[in-house]
Amino acid sequence: MFWSSALILGLAHLAASKPLVSKRWDDFGVKHAWVDVPRGWELHGPAPADYTFDMRIGLKQDRFDDLVAALYEVSDPAHERYGQHLSKEEVAALIAPHPDSVDLVESWLHAYGLSAANSERSPSGDWITIRVSVAQAEKMLGTKYNVFRHSKSEDYVIRTMNYSLPNVLHEHVAVVAPTTYFGTMKSMKATSFVKENAPTIESDVDVAHLLTGPSSLATVPSSCSSTITPACLRALYNTSSYVPAATDKNILGVAGYLDEFANRADLQTFFKRFRTDAVNSSFTTVQVNGGGDDQSDPGVEANLDIQYTEGISFPTPNIYYSTGGSPPFNSDENTPTNTNEPYLDWLNFILAQDTIPQTFTTSYGDDEQTVPLDYATSVCNLFAQLGARGSSILFSSGDDGVGGGDCLSNDGTNTTKFLPNFPASCPFVTTVGGTIRINPEVAVSFSGGGFSNYFARPDYQSTAVSTFLTKLGSTNKGLFNTTGRAYPDVAAQGENFQVVIGGRVESVAGTSASSPTFAAVISLLNDFRLSQGKSPLGFLNPLIYSTGVPGFNDITSGTNPGCGTNGFTAGAGWDPVTGLGTPDFGKLQALIG
Repeated sequence: MFWSSALILGLAHLAASKPLVSKRWDDFGVKHAWVDVPRGWELHGPAPADYTFDMRIGLKQDRFDDLVAALYEVSDPAHERYGQHLSKEEVAALIAPHPDSVDLVESWLHAYGLSAANSERSPSGDWITIRVSVAQAEKMLGTKYNVFRHSKSEDYVIRTMNYSLPNVLHEHVAVVAPTTYFGTMKSMKATSFVKENAPTIESDVDVAHLLTGPSSLATVPSSCSSTITPACLRALYNTSSYVPAATDKNILGVAGYLDEFANRADLQTFFKRFRTDAVNSSFTTVQVNGGGDDQSDPGVEANLDIQYTEGISFPTPNIYYSTGGSPPFNSDENTPTNTNEPYLDWLNFILAQDTIPQTFTTSYGDDEQTVPLDYATSVCNLFAQLGARGSSILFSSGDDGVGGGDCLSNDGTNTTKFLPNFPASCPFVTTVGGTIRINPEVAVSFSGGGFSNYFARPDYQSTAVSTFLTKLGSTNKGLFNTTGRAYPDVAAQGENFQVVIGGRVESVAGTSASSPTFAAVISLLNDFRLSQGKSPLGFLNPLIYSTGVPGFNDITSGTNPGCGTNGFTAGAGWDPVTGLGTPDFGKLQALIG
């Protein structure tokens, strides 16, 4: 805390030393501020004044409420507009900033010697990206940029402990980045982990040959309790008899981040052992913002995702998005940019495309409280745009149960409470928890679940969550926000996945396994819809919490402990451990047909 006081004095000095600008640009109000340096980070030193980076300015979207209304209408099976997803142009019209906002922001930039003509704009104009120096940014935002080091990843980033905007801009600007969001691609938590000394198998021929008949297994083999393969999942979730028929239209997208590359040779080895009819098929890699594709460095997360999306959805085309970002700050180099903000990189790229996959899965996240509210809201709203355009967005729920670490709030009060994950807590995504075992499946103990402190409970889950809270009574009282968006929404297997990494079979666990598994089942449902001449499912939650409920296997036992408690307990109906349960493709196919 000592240096925080010094920083405040430094800010006062900075304000006093600034050149004269128009009074309205010098009338600051705080936009976001941290009390302490976010956990895991340490102050390294001041940022060089001449260091340049790309500043992103997110403008308020003038008709965003209309976009959300449209999203819910086209996603609600009871609404006459169901399935009538919006075009890229229709979404852009609803999220375009008001002309007054554009004029004000351009005037602000001009006041600091920046030409709006030199900026990059998103297709709808709601994001402006412009190159600035640290010195310029500090004046514009009434703050001080410093270099911070992340102790585990050894990333160095340039961030602020707080930033302000001229008061006249507060109702026009949603967020400015990079500022107070300290997450980088290396410091994010991938929700998977290799299980040392866990059982592995070299092939599952004994299970796979049983899937060649006209229907799925009547009883899933007991071996699937200790080793999960595509054959196990296809049997367990009743997809084995479905043959995709819309592979010319349907695409499954996997979002990947820095230093995680899906390996093609490992995929072929995986197919030879666990999905022989898919041998010689592959996936497409799309490199976003300098993302890599180093085939000599296979990633656990990337291989897990691709091997299981492909293993279940074959022959559906898969795209792996390798999102890079700017290089980490290095005080010995004059690196030109440093943003390292993966969701914005990836989302802005995807939303700029004319056509996008019907299903996406992402297996990364942060503790919600480590993501500034303005940043989290802006990112969450971008997911709403994807849903409105007809994409189903799946996120893993996290691997810390109701919270990892010391479970203390970072608002200066050090209050013990459950720590929800983001983007799992965003109401515009479908969040996937984890299960283990078969006959029956039970909740896996690390399955992330809980209640957002940022986002209110959406109407689509109101009845299900209220029912759970009534049964819960006073258990865990005061440790979570009873009015927040609750997650996960659904679940799938999350342990003992057989993954080929560097030519060897490893056992991998985590809700990182659950999300691609569930996404692959949804991709098959989208294939079925498209093959019938219908629209894809799009944003899933209004469907799955209403007419879709009978399409899930309710998980009624298991807990997700954390924060010194037993966490929540799975039971009949929705719960914040396994959501509505695991998918039954056949039942869901009948419900959406």
